[in-house]
Amino acid sequence: MSNTSAIPVECYPCIFDQLLSLAKITGLGRENGKILFEDSMRYLLETRGEGIVVQHVIRNATDRAIALSLQGEDYDPYAEIKQRSNDIALEFAEEFRATIQNASEPLQEALKIAAAGNIIDFGAKQHGSLDVEKELRTIDERVFGQFDFEAFSSRLNSAVRLLYICDNAGEIVFDKLCIEEIRRQYPEVDITCAVRQRPVINDAVMLDARYAGLDEVARVVSSGSIYPGTLLDETSDEFRQLFAEADLIISKGQGNFETLLDIADERLFFILRIKCEQMAKLSHVLKGDLVLMQGGKRGTAQPDG
Repeated sequence: MSNTSAIPVECYPCIFDQLLSLAKITGLGRENGKILFEDSMRYLLETRGEGIVVQHVIRNATDRAIALSLQGEDYDPYAEIKQRSNDIALEFAEEFRATIQNASEPLQEALKIAAAGNIIDFGAKQHGSLDVEKELRTIDERVFGQFDFEAFSSRLNSAVRLLYICDNAGEIVFDKLCIEEIRRQYPEVDITCAVRQRPVINDAVMLDARYAGLDEVARVVSSGSIYPGTLLDETSDEFRQLFAEADLIISKGQGNFETLLDIADERLFFILRIKCEQMAKLSHVLKGDLVLMQGGKRGTAQPDG
């Protein structure tokens, strides 16, 4: 999960689910699907899950699935799913923009919508098991298990440079709404959004960002990451400089949470929905809750079990 520990056994079922999704989405038959699983299992057995994180396994499996599909190295298995997620989110954009504008605390509402939008995650849910439209219609039912808004607001008040590390396609539509509100209240803040360098699961890349209009409200760059997360040592020089110079860093989603959690940096604020028991354990926030958590802090709720 983190950069310093072995992959917990609790994460293996999720890895297997993602391998199954990859095999189905890339149209691998029984034989090639078996090869995909065997290669990934060999990778895990050889490393014993040590010195690597889940993100390494998923990148390795994605590259293998693309090769086995014979679609070419530029093939994005989740392209159609990402397009659909972006389109559904865009259908809700005006409704949620109005909700933010009419709220008594617009920035808090924008943060809630951005956090709740993190449900659009095929890395945490198997493809076919997630009803994006249904999830978006129930955003109002979500609550924050941790909401470090006072610390966030304080940082934002004095920020000159804000780095917003994006997560999934579809979700980035709600990131745009959040950034719009930040820009409305803090027009002097320079905002840069970072997306993945290469397609992996349903994570947003530059093509998704432009389609969602993220480039209309902020400068958008590639982080250089080819993983469903942000392993700082494996990002671009430009991104690491942006990270070092930012006064405030927003980290969206589970993959970024997993890979950046060990950085006890008070400039970092994680925004996501806690989707599994392992994340609940790490964050000390109940599964299903939303989080706005400052780096170096953990919630106080005790997960069931």
